[in-house]
Amino acid sequence: MANQEPSPVQGQAELAELVGTIAALREHCPWMGALTHESLVEYLLEEAYEVAETIETGGGDAELKSELGDVLLQVVLHARLAEERGAFDLNEVARGLTAKMIRRNPHVFKPDGSLQESFPATVEDIVLTWEAVKKAEKPERGHVFDGVPAALPALARAQKLLDRAERAALARAASETAVELPATEEELGDLLFGIVAGARAGGLDAERALRGALRRFQDSHGPRPPAQ
Repeated sequence: MANQEPSPVQGQAELAELVGTIAALREHCPWMGALTHESLVEYLLEEAYEVAETIETGGGDAELKSELGDVLLQVVLHARLAEERGAFDLNEVARGLTAKMIRRNPHVFKPDGSLQESFPATVEDIVLTWEAVKKAEKPERGHVFDGVPAALPALARAQKLLDRAERAALARAASETAVELPATEEELGDLLFGIVAGARAGGLDAERALRGALRRFQDSHGPRPPAQ
């Protein structure tokens, strides 16, 4: 948990230089100029996974800094593409994110962005408030499973759906398919790997099988979002 004052705001010149560099590349580099939001999706996912791998394998600060830079590149590129068509720019992305963080964290911020006089909220209160604000922001999401990306890898999506079910007090839904598991993540990883290996040997697709199980889980506990 952060327990020290942040450094003075810096980096505006560096970010402006980065934005200018990407704008020049978009104009003068044929490969960069041909990029689209759609063609960048695979790179965005790849860079996010590389950050996760660096953290999980203890890659060190220098490697983490480099990988975070690659993720930032994706953000700047998407913002530049949007700016070129007159939709929004990186400044608007940052302003929107700041406003969202203030709005969703009233235990820390007043509506005007200034700090509260005290911070008594518990973690449980914070989660409840965050979810309530999200629900108010997106009233079109009528079911607990709405908003879980269909494009997530099946295992990550399974965890998200079970988290949502638990938070919605669907206790039976969250526990009815649970099985006895090993005691450590290492043993669990070996078990999952063995299941995938066994599925492959038997001509089965483990990813597709789990996606099917998730569809059945959603169908049995409420409407399933349309396919994406």
